Amino acid sequence: MDVTRGPSGEVVIRIDGPFDAKAASRLAGWLREVPPQEPLVIEFGARDCQDFGLAQVAGDLATRERLVVRGLSRHQEKLLRYLGVELERAPRATDAAERAAG
Repeated sequence: MDVTRGPSGEVVIRIDGPFDAKAASRLAGWLREVPPQEPLVIEFGARDCQDFGLAQVAGDLATRERLVVRGLSRHQEKLLRYLGVELERAPRATDAAERAAG
């Protein structure tokens, strides 16, 4: 797990490796350090992202005012929304291609 600042000053958390209960606990620790009003981007690079891990941090994520999550499947995004997490739409490469095609 890597925590940095993005180009606009947002906090960016990159998650590699499996996202299981242990990784969810680490993410929860980082989330406690970042004020809820601060823009937050979470990038999931994990191949194995367990629903249980997402459910574990959903309460913390739901308190975020500006949250962008990248790298999750549609199922996992729906799960987070079902658990009360409002996700900002992250631009996808296919969106830009569709706009260019017109």
